[in-house]
Amino acid sequence: MNCMVDKKQDIVIENEELRLVVGEDCIVKSLVHKATGEECLVTGEDIPLFTVTQERPFNNEVKLAHPNKRTTFWGNRLRREGDKLIIGFEITPYEAVVAIKERPRYIGFTLSDFIVHPTDYPGLRMSPPPVAEFRLLQLPVKNRERFGEWLNVSWDDKVAVNVLATSPYARIEAERRKGYRVMSADAVRDVKLKGVGAALIVCASDKLLDAIAVLEEDYDLPRGVESRRSDMINRSAYWSGNINPNNVDLHIEYAKKGGFKCMLMYYTCIFKETSTYQLNGNYDFRDEYPNGKEDVRKMLDKIKAAGITPGLHFLHTHIGLCSRYVTPVADHRLNIRRTFTLAKALDKDSTTVYVEQNPEGTVMADRCRVLKFGGELITYEGYTTEPPFYFFGCQRGAYSTVAQEHPMGLTGGILDISEFGAGSVYLDQNSSLQDEIADKIADVFNVGFRFVYFDGSEGTNAPYEFHVPNAQYRVYKKLKPAPLYTEGAAKAHFSWHFLSGGNAFDVFPPEVFKEKIAQYPCEEAPRMRQDFTRLNFGWWYFWSPETQADMYEYGTSRAAAWDCPVTMMERIDRFQTHPRIDDIFEVLRRWEDVRAKKWLTEEQKKELRKLDQEHILLINEKKEYELVPYDRIENAAGGSKDIIAYIFERNEERFVVYWHSRGSGNLELPLDGKCVTLEKELGDEPIPITVKEGAIVIPADNRRYLRSRLSKEELIEAFNKAKLV
Repeated sequence: MNCMVDKKQDIVIENEELRLVVGEDCIVKSLVHKATGEECLVTGEDIPLFTVTQERPFNNEVKLAHPNKRTTFWGNRLRREGDKLIIGFEITPYEAVVAIKERPRYIGFTLSDFIVHPTDYPGLRMSPPPVAEFRLLQLPVKNRERFGEWLNVSWDDKVAVNVLATSPYARIEAERRKGYRVMSADAVRDVKLKGVGAALIVCASDKLLDAIAVLEEDYDLPRGVESRRSDMINRSAYWSGNINPNNVDLHIEYAKKGGFKCMLMYYTCIFKETSTYQLNGNYDFRDEYPNGKEDVRKMLDKIKAAGITPGLHFLHTHIGLCSRYVTPVADHRLNIRRTFTLAKALDKDSTTVYVEQNPEGTVMADRCRVLKFGGELITYEGYTTEPPFYFFGCQRGAYSTVAQEHPMGLTGGILDISEFGAGSVYLDQNSSLQDEIADKIADVFNVGFRFVYFDGSEGTNAPYEFHVPNAQYRVYKKLKPAPLYTEGAAKAHFSWHFLSGGNAFDVFPPEVFKEKIAQYPCEEAPRMRQDFTRLNFGWWYFWSPETQADMYEYGTSRAAAWDCPVTMMERIDRFQTHPRIDDIFEVLRRWEDVRAKKWLTEEQKKELRKLDQEHILLINEKKEYELVPYDRIENAAGGSKDIIAYIFERNEERFVVYWHSRGSGNLELPLDGKCVTLEKELGDEPIPITVKEGAIVIPADNRRYLRSRLSKEELIEAFNKAKLV
């Protein structure tokens, strides 16, 4: 579209959806959504569309006249030449060139170049301009009802305003102010300057994903919108760390029993490992795969033939401390958290390491006190914080590396040991090692896996907002075909385009399971909705006999309320010993069927979001699903831990669903046998009841339903007085 210049020399950038007006002084004046005529900005704030940041002034006269510190210079001159904007700045002499792309659904901004004049830095031997950061755009966007912090979108039921990256390199931010956010995109020198781009979308909120889908296609980004719209996106997963060709049939049996259509396989299913990721990076096939990838392919084919989609779970940024990347010579591409220079030559036997820099604040956590110089790892007990600076109590040749002599002046530093178990080290993202590891992961994924979990994703060097998603992306690009969806342990802006499943929460033990489901995934789910994304309410570890059907019913029903899946972590040995395993898997199966059929209404989902009220998914007398609220009888059988009972009402009758949590027995209740009926499922043939004087005796093992027209209070009292006999 053509640029229009009014009498005030304003620059107008527009498409079918929006009209952005910027003064020739670079100050943003207006952003209007055309369909509604709504102004999207807080006006009169004098915020420039572009700025540039330097570590200090470099032009000699500027350096003399102004403080030498990190300084941001505002754009104060703006003109347009075709599809390019030329920006001049206050004080600093050069100009920036931003290419704009006016497309019907979005406006693209890309830092194209800088214009540096011969007189800008006279007499200085440097490569100008000395730019640390360039702000591609910033807008004072009015607050709306919702803000998605991951996607960087402010929206309500009518209009959405979205500033997003068009490549992995832009830093996307939204700084909160009173009544608005400054939504921005930056190109950062230490990541990439020229060629970095971002886009602005303003549209009706229900059209936002359509606009992003167009942008993803135009910039050849991962198809995050397509993935989120797939029926696979809310399928729960059966997780295992020990599936192999010898036991895969048993795992398939359990997965089908729980209605799982996805099977997430930890890398330890395929590759040799010890503990806490110590061999991670080797990716040596387990002995169960003598033919390597071909045996993996055959196993995956068997899983797929059962109607289950296999996925791969790995830690792509971790290198095991017992792997070949560490011993006998530590790889030069392992990440160093803090750099030190040897102040004295180091012989093979020295237990004191003298350094030039002050180690104050250096890590002292157990098993994380590791120095790396050359290919040698050296542990230490402590360090000085006054000259001379040195590390003391050093053990040479740690982690089976070779003790060596090291010359004065050699640089090394603190090895970036993972805080999760200290069995692995993070690789350096500014090296080729991430691509090397990605090749190994892709080599096995490409034989037939269809989704992935990027675990340990937070384990990168700074800046995290770039390296966390880009490390994932470096792996993602090698996976063929592209995964149906992915999940991960950490996210940042760019990963929205492929981390369509969001994150999964870690293990919550049975005694706090429901509490933590409400505290964490239920808190995050509505926030993820603001990012047009779901999360995974798992991972759920399995205890025997502590894990119970009502726990999983609560968790998976709360997840379904937000169209989210769960992940159950298998323990075959515990499955085989848990007395109520059939009931637990039946709960999971029903809820997976409900997800697949999209059976829940919006009204039912709203009810399920009431965290203090539990619900049960019944199969009623018509053999149809029925969702009802139910309440725990807290003192059933005198408060016995062995009996779990819940009461609910429907069709003018009261029901108690109960079971024995640890085994089997009989339950004696002070009830008249004529007033109750016992059923395995609603509408089944009645189960015989033993009648005694003033009491009944009913079996207590699997889940059963006691039906009655007695009052709720009468039934609760009877179950409180019940006795195991």
